[in-house]
Amino acid sequence: MDRALLVIGSVAYDTVETPSGSVDDALGGSALYASAAASLFVPVHLVGVVGTDFRIDDLDFMRQRRVDLGGLEVADGRTFRWSGVYEANLNVRHTRSTHLNVFADFSPRLPDGYRSDSVIFLGNIAPTLQAHVLDQLREPRWVALDTMDLWINTARGELEKVMTRVQMIIVNDAEARLLSGESNLVLAARRLMAMGPAAVVIKKGEHGVFLVTNDGYAALPALPILSVIDPTGAGDSFAGGMLGAIAASRDWSFAGLRRAMAYGTATASLAVESFSLDGLRTATRLMLEERYRWLRDIADIPEPVRADGGVHAGPNA
Repeated sequence: MDRALLVIGSVAYDTVETPSGSVDDALGGSALYASAAASLFVPVHLVGVVGTDFRIDDLDFMRQRRVDLGGLEVADGRTFRWSGVYEANLNVRHTRSTHLNVFADFSPRLPDGYRSDSVIFLGNIAPTLQAHVLDQLREPRWVALDTMDLWINTARGELEKVMTRVQMIIVNDAEARLLSGESNLVLAARRLMAMGPAAVVIKKGEHGVFLVTNDGYAALPALPILSVIDPTGAGDSFAGGMLGAIAASRDWSFAGLRRAMAYGTATASLAVESFSLDGLRTATRLMLEERYRWLRDIADIPEPVRADGGVHAGPNA
């Protein structure tokens, strides 16, 4: 597929309770959220594993959105399951149970048609598996990596080796501080760049997102959503939207990354308004473009005020 994005990560059934309600055994996992988000931009090659209990027909909407499931392995056993509950403050989440099941023995194998993909999202899996995926690629051009505190604490050496092979890392603020050893996020991003990536994206939840490259800094607010139903998968939806935009444009300049970050923010805002993948399932490119324009309006800053109280007309005023 031309301009396809390769996505590797978990495919799961989630049981989630929030102040808005609950769902049992709903579609989840980093690979599904990222793929559903990215499919609003480009075709997607999905790599993951499910058990024999997985209802493959549940992914028909993704097939219709050009998500190729040729890399989705079906293994003997049960599909990865996660259960969690959110407090009234949706930033606070408690895990009730995690059952890796077939995901515990997952070893990604890329179909031959996926190995030439040039834009890659390595979802939150063990660093050794992320390296195994990179070993199977022919000429990757832009690879983005996600990780978590588990791998930072238990597999730092392997993670740092993988970081030398990627162009971008996407982490939240707590992970950035833990991995870098810096409390200041600007210094944290710089320390992470010194480990290999050319770009660092730091997610701050409801407080937005922060981008650092050698060409500059950029920050965006989160969209002010009135009804956040389920924040599960928001980060993976952001990453899928951002990487989908990069795969579509093939623009990894600073301006291109800023634009893609805005699309990722807009995509995540669609995901959190419903449980599971329902928000992304019903999303359209027109809806996404409306959110993108909304974000541009929010982030626009008027001309500065002069010392005499007047307003600058432009850079030469």
